Amino acid sequence: MKVTLKDGSVKEYGEAKSVYEIAQDISEGLARAACAGEVDGKVVDLRTVIDSDCQLSILTVTDEQGLSTLRHTTSHVLAEAVKRVFPDAKLAIGPSIAEGFYYDFEHEPFSREDLDKLEAEMKKIIKEGHKLERFTLGREEAIKLMQERNEPYKVELIQDLPEDAEISFYDQGGFVDLCAGPHLMSTKGIKAFKLISSSMAYWRGDSNKAQLQRIYGTAFNKKEELNAYLEHLEDIKKRDHNKLGREMELFTTVDVIGQGLPLILPKGTKMIMKLQRWIEDLEDKEWGYVRTKTPFMAKSDLYKISGHWDHYKDGMFVLGDEEADKEVFALRPMTCPFQYYCYKNTQHSYRELPIRYGETSTLFRNEDSGEMHGLTRVRQFTISEGHLVIRPDQAEEELKSCLNLANYVLRTLGLQEDVTYRLSKWDPNNREKYLGDEAYWEKTQDALRQILKEDGLPFTEADGEAAFYGPKIDIQAKNVYGKEDTMITIQLDCAIAENFDMYYIDQNGDKIRPYIIHRTSLGCYERTLAWLIEKYAGKFPTWLCPEQVRILPISEKYMDYAQKVREELAANGVDVTVDNRSEKIGYKIREARLDKIPYMLVVGQKEAEEGVVSVRSRFAGDEGSKPLNQFIDDICREIRTKEIRREEIAEEEKAKS
Repeated sequence: MKVTLKDGSVKEYGEAKSVYEIAQDISEGLARAACAGEVDGKVVDLRTVIDSDCQLSILTVTDEQGLSTLRHTTSHVLAEAVKRVFPDAKLAIGPSIAEGFYYDFEHEPFSREDLDKLEAEMKKIIKEGHKLERFTLGREEAIKLMQERNEPYKVELIQDLPEDAEISFYDQGGFVDLCAGPHLMSTKGIKAFKLISSSMAYWRGDSNKAQLQRIYGTAFNKKEELNAYLEHLEDIKKRDHNKLGREMELFTTVDVIGQGLPLILPKGTKMIMKLQRWIEDLEDKEWGYVRTKTPFMAKSDLYKISGHWDHYKDGMFVLGDEEADKEVFALRPMTCPFQYYCYKNTQHSYRELPIRYGETSTLFRNEDSGEMHGLTRVRQFTISEGHLVIRPDQAEEELKSCLNLANYVLRTLGLQEDVTYRLSKWDPNNREKYLGDEAYWEKTQDALRQILKEDGLPFTEADGEAAFYGPKIDIQAKNVYGKEDTMITIQLDCAIAENFDMYYIDQNGDKIRPYIIHRTSLGCYERTLAWLIEKYAGKFPTWLCPEQVRILPISEKYMDYAQKVREELAANGVDVTVDNRSEKIGYKIREARLDKIPYMLVVGQKEAEEGVVSVRSRFAGDEGSKPLNQFIDDICREIRTKEIRREEIAEEEKAKS
């Protein structure tokens, strides 16, 4: 047989050989570094036997799939360690993931001390250097083996496998785990690892099933790589909005109020107000929107017309019992059906379209408790919602306009470089979930696809992510932990107008169904605030800061001048405070820097006599003395233009301050 290697060279063998044996034939060094193989594009275990012509790549930790194999093997070492330290624990699943690996167990919550014990046990297992031996069993034998070992989750996994599936196990020195592989040849191949954290997880991701404990970890080929990653994790923790946002007193949560119902504190509220006023003025004055204000709840009748009752009821907060109550209400999960009735309030001509309705909408969605996280996944939230009622011939232009508005907002906030674009499509294998037929979905999906292509935006396509009434352009972003969420969405809907008997009068006097674009320009304010906290690590652009200037009088003698400076800044719309504490000026400067204030104005005798201020900024440190009027002009221009100043201050100057 002929084996074509990655560099194009060909190895010829007269008998079948495993991937590992071929790696040994190439070089002992490659065999020691090998993690897995890739045969004709398919990743396989090193133990896989090759008996016919093929293309082969030997994968090491420098390859994504090779590193994944290392991490997968480390998850098995973790499982063995758990069974040694906590024999009553039950094994669930333990895959490699983008940043490392995890393993789920039925057990009490693991403490940090538990993780440290497990790390120590894992080091022992690795030092023992057990070979990983792969073997297969028939279905009944496999089930019996796992029943004898009292592993009910493994039994369930085997029972759910297809009848013709090969059921494989790996034995590492007596510890046996159900697994398809691939794995390293020996536990000695694991050089550097760390258990990161533990959290609750549902069996198979289903909140109706057992609660398990998930241990997250990571592994690398070198300690230096692991240490760099751990430093990266420390930076992530500092940026985590759920931690930093609370420390900065932007928001909090209270158990007796409820999960997913954050309290936005004064500083956070001021930031959201600035965003909201900007978006409303931008949409209304520059992009042709008109405002509506609609109820927070409606009778179930409305949601039955829109289709939400059939397609979305489980995600809604329903008030009342359909069996017992004459009228059942529900808190609104979206505003679209309300705005349709704003449109239907009067008859419209084709000349009036497009009509662009905008509303700062507070919405309610009954999210899973396991999905809640800080401000990114909540049960009550507010979005910059809009619905455009358009003629079919206006669809392309208006979709482009919605995308342009969204990108303008992202650029202004300094966030556009952090997003990806996704065309969210229907799932043709789950047709009962959606309105319309295949032709409808192909037509609407192609319209959005064309808009993305014409704008030159790279995008992915995802089946099953569309709304039930139409496809979407979803603008996605990841939090500091790599979890992706939808930030902004633009949806084309050519079907729902029929449900509400919406029409316009065309030039021939005929009634025509309009199309509708559902869109946000900023998305959810709470989620955007979380995104901004993590993007800027709390050091927001000046225009967004709840406190833009802090005046620092050198002593009480200069309090009158400090108050005069404050009044002039406040009169020009600047958010300003005075630090009137009896503290040394160095201490006040350090406090202001820790509070991430953009500008500090130091005032003393010289400043009071000359009508100036000594400016220290978060961006450049000591900016020197400036006439008060000049500073006011400069900061007002920065706020008005929404300039994003980058930090230029040298590390040594930060240390001095």
